Amino acid sequence: MSAADFTTGSTAGFTTAWTAAPQAPSEGFTPNWSREGFWRQSVRQVVRVTAGGGRVRIRLSNAYGTSPLHLAGASVARTASGAGVEPGSVRRLTFQGAHEVAIPARGQIVSDPAELVVAAGEPVTVTLYFEAATGPATFHAQAFTRSHRGPGDLLADVTGAGFDAVTESWYVLSAVETDAGRADGVALFGDSLTDGFGSTPGADRRWSDALARRTGRPVLNAGIGGNLLLNDSAWYGEKGVRRLARDVLDHSGVDTLVVLIGLNDIGFSETDEQPTYHPAPVVEAGELIAGHRELIRQARGRGLRVIGATLVPFGGSDHWGEHAAKVNRELNEWIRGAGEYDAVLDFQRLLADPSDPDRLHPSYDFGDHLHPNDAGYEVMAEAVAHVLDQGQDQEQDPNPACDRGPARALAPRPAVTA
Repeated sequence: MSAADFTTGSTAGFTTAWTAAPQAPSEGFTPNWSREGFWRQSVRQVVRVTAGGGRVRIRLSNAYGTSPLHLAGASVARTASGAGVEPGSVRRLTFQGAHEVAIPARGQIVSDPAELVVAAGEPVTVTLYFEAATGPATFHAQAFTRSHRGPGDLLADVTGAGFDAVTESWYVLSAVETDAGRADGVALFGDSLTDGFGSTPGADRRWSDALARRTGRPVLNAGIGGNLLLNDSAWYGEKGVRRLARDVLDHSGVDTLVVLIGLNDIGFSETDEQPTYHPAPVVEAGELIAGHRELIRQARGRGLRVIGATLVPFGGSDHWGEHAAKVNRELNEWIRGAGEYDAVLDFQRLLADPSDPDRLHPSYDFGDHLHPNDAGYEVMAEAVAHVLDQGQDQEQDPNPACDRGPARALAPRPAVTA
């Protein structure tokens, strides 16, 4: 295997079954270990794969490291409960045959495949051991599930008793791949709504989770809480137009991209609650439309079908104001009517309160008038599954008279009662 292959990994036969978009070490929304990093410690992380197989490998990211990151060892196992794993399932991972590896500064590595049978929807536990001090570590801030840390080499620990600290972030681990050989994966690209804010922590109730359960397809969650389409941020990741390639297009097995982004670009200038983003740029609809067009261009260049989603209602939230209302309306009208996306999900209408279309329906509101709750995310997943089914039917239908317009919008579902 060449050095280039070692860094990026050959995708032949492998399907990305889980992802977390890398972020720079930062204070973040909740306490985390990214800035202090690790020294003579093991980190155990539990993720739920969306494609099964008989072999597993992992991707590790040092995207924001300024020097090589030395990994003393890694293992993968089937999850039992908490930090515990199933006895007999622990597999020590290698990298070009070696147990230790240095991840290049601003680079990534892919492990050798390990023989481990996993099913779609099953949780998998990855453990990393850092003997040398890492310094600040590339991470993903909002995991909405627990990760564990303990002193010393705990790669083979089965009970999980050696882990004495927890956090709700993911560290260094950016993907888990299986030899499923699938090519029908769906990537969801966006901000905190895609990341899963508002869903029940530890319950896998994000709309990416719900979509995987509904469709049986591999689903990649490429959301970052607070992310913007047009601007970088210290806490909220690189801008969407820059990170799409790394966080979606470079993964294997994806054929559809769903885009839901722009709400923070609109709303940060209306709020005083974003401590790392002052002053926030005041953007216009035309700038956001140009950003969406760039995402479409990049994704189509890799042969992906691209589905656009209107922004959810957010009236009454700290992101709402006169300018936000204007730009939101103009952007949503473009997404619906321009015909530039291959299909459209009208989340604005789907999740709206019938008595006030600018606000989330109370049954779908997490409580901040900005993020959906578990029920709202389930409705979003149902809508995506419906559009995916439509696309599959069109591919299989040989009738040239059927409507294959440039964008097929999902009709709003009947309003629910609170």
